[in-house]
Amino acid sequence: MFPTKVNSNSTTTIREKGLESIVDWFDQYKQSFYTLGWCYLTNQQQIEELFYRSIKKVQKEFPRWKREISVETWVTSIFIHFCRELSTNRSLQASEEIEPRQDIFKALNQLNEYEKEAIMLTYLIEISKEEVAQLLQVSVEKLKELLFSGIQSLKKDLGYGTSFNGCKEYHKDYINYLERTLERSKKIDFEIHIYHCQNCQDDLAAFQNVLLTLLNLPETMKDWPVPTGFMENVKTKLAKEKENRQLKKRERKRKGLVFSGVFALLMGIGFFTDVYTNLYYSWTVEDQQLRAFLQQDLGERLNLEADSNGVKIKIKGAIADDVQTIVFYEIEDTNENNQYVMNYHDGVYVGNEHEIMMSDANLSYDPPKLESDEKTHEKNVYRGKVRLPPLTKDNGTIKLGVTKILKLDRNSTDPNGYMADENMEYETGKWNFEIPVTKQPSVAYALDEKTNVQGIPVRFNKLTVAPTTTILQYSIHNSQSKKRIETLNIDYLEVNNKKVKPNLNGDSYVGIQQDMDWSTFQTNFDSHIGEKTKEFNVKLGSVNLTYEDQKNIDLDASHQYPQTFEYAGSTVSIDKVEVGQPTNVVISNHEIENRAFESLQFRIVDQLGKVASSMEMLSDGVLVDKNGMEYDQDTPVRYEEIEQPRYFFTVLNLKLENESAGEKVIPKRLEILGYNTTKYLDDVVKMTLD
Repeated sequence: MFPTKVNSNSTTTIREKGLESIVDWFDQYKQSFYTLGWCYLTNQQQIEELFYRSIKKVQKEFPRWKREISVETWVTSIFIHFCRELSTNRSLQASEEIEPRQDIFKALNQLNEYEKEAIMLTYLIEISKEEVAQLLQVSVEKLKELLFSGIQSLKKDLGYGTSFNGCKEYHKDYINYLERTLERSKKIDFEIHIYHCQNCQDDLAAFQNVLLTLLNLPETMKDWPVPTGFMENVKTKLAKEKENRQLKKRERKRKGLVFSGVFALLMGIGFFTDVYTNLYYSWTVEDQQLRAFLQQDLGERLNLEADSNGVKIKIKGAIADDVQTIVFYEIEDTNENNQYVMNYHDGVYVGNEHEIMMSDANLSYDPPKLESDEKTHEKNVYRGKVRLPPLTKDNGTIKLGVTKILKLDRNSTDPNGYMADENMEYETGKWNFEIPVTKQPSVAYALDEKTNVQGIPVRFNKLTVAPTTTILQYSIHNSQSKKRIETLNIDYLEVNNKKVKPNLNGDSYVGIQQDMDWSTFQTNFDSHIGEKTKEFNVKLGSVNLTYEDQKNIDLDASHQYPQTFEYAGSTVSIDKVEVGQPTNVVISNHEIENRAFESLQFRIVDQLGKVASSMEMLSDGVLVDKNGMEYDQDTPVRYEEIEQPRYFFTVLNLKLENESAGEKVIPKRLEILGYNTTKYLDDVVKMTLD
């Protein structure tokens, strides 16, 4: 269902046009992703949310996409992560919508997670086995074992010869034989054995029947089209999010300012004994963070320069460790009062990256911080840094090439100076540098500490202390179906009575795990270089939870509204049920104090028993800080000044339309699947380093 080769022009277009082109890319392959989403979810609203989250994640992470894997494989890994995150109910509840394929999908959902994903990606989405193995982080041989065990389980569930077993020593050859990839000598031996073994004949025939069913799924799924207006609903949600983007970016900028201050404080206490060196770097190095590194002899001061079309780029310094390589730069426009920034993989590349750098590094990203730079930057100069992958060697020379830099706009409503995606401007040219770097040592500590957060096990796996950052890796056990942790927010690390805050964009999902019940994440913190420590504390801040709590409410447009019902200890009102083109349903809950949930997971079923497949949702709500202070969303407020805000919906306006033109949606039932809530934590986990 995906093309076998990525069009390089399409990836360039995505990079240059941003969100719009990513949405268009998803629109091109929406059938494949929609099908994959339905394998996890049966709620149309959740699948729209699935597309929305995936598109936003691709937009954020695209600069760090690695060319060694296809863009389809990379995007699919992100998509699967959100599939798992949103799948609170794995049974196929909307049976009426998928009746022609009910048995096979019910059977698929009985498989363990790895078997299910191996089969779906290989036969339904039609990704090559090599790429599926890469997605699941297993070998190709292990993938074939998963496919075999999964098909054997399906064989039993679908009623194909439940008593047929066959000879175990030949099981490993089933898939290769049926796919005609078994080498000739083994093929002859296999066929001779099959000819004389009735059990293997019956077992292989049943196995083949299931495999043919799976191979025919892509063609069958063409009869299950994406609902009309599906992508339009996703685009509407993206447009709504864009309206709130400014508030979120102000919060990120505030965190960035905290990073600069804390880093300077940590680097400035107890480590600088050479007063002359301190004064020298204070006078000659403008960048505060670079100055701190140089004063600790953790990098080299450089003065490399290249000019193109009147734009001068200077490389001021570089520092490398086992986590990343940071290059500090200055860009000066000698012709006009413009400021530019460098973004890795967006016109900035390392010519010898495959020779000296790790290709699978997970790099964080620093947006420009114009507010903190107002007093130090001239109107035509910008000083910043770009993060590159870590070195594979102790030292080397980075061949850095720059062909495009992004123009900033200090008059933009975006506090970081970015223009709107459609208005982004670039300066093109040719700037080349050879940057000498030496990798500084870092220390990784294996941890073996466990705790329970809201009754869910959390284990801490590893702490990495590097010159440029501190990384805490942890795993969450989410095998419970009734309650799941979606995100765990860490307030700070406390080391030697000093608090180290999480840094900008510091959280990330590590990947699909060998242990399917555990999901592994990591949080990046401000750099902490100093005296050695044997103990440290982890202060947990908050946790976002999903609860499964099902409740059905009958709907009837002929009844008088509003009508209320009780859910999770709160009174919810259905204010309107109005059939038309579109059909309107309004749900409200203005109770905020002591309310158990911030948002609901639900769907609406029509009079035919089908889930409303096209639903536009507009939400009104209230921001509430940790102390219970409410901030109406229509009242201007500085988001960064709100302490740990939560967003409670107050009114949901739903517009329902039928896929068939002219037919009205007549709502029959509101099905609430569960809800999301945030819990504030006071937990402190104390750990000892070996």
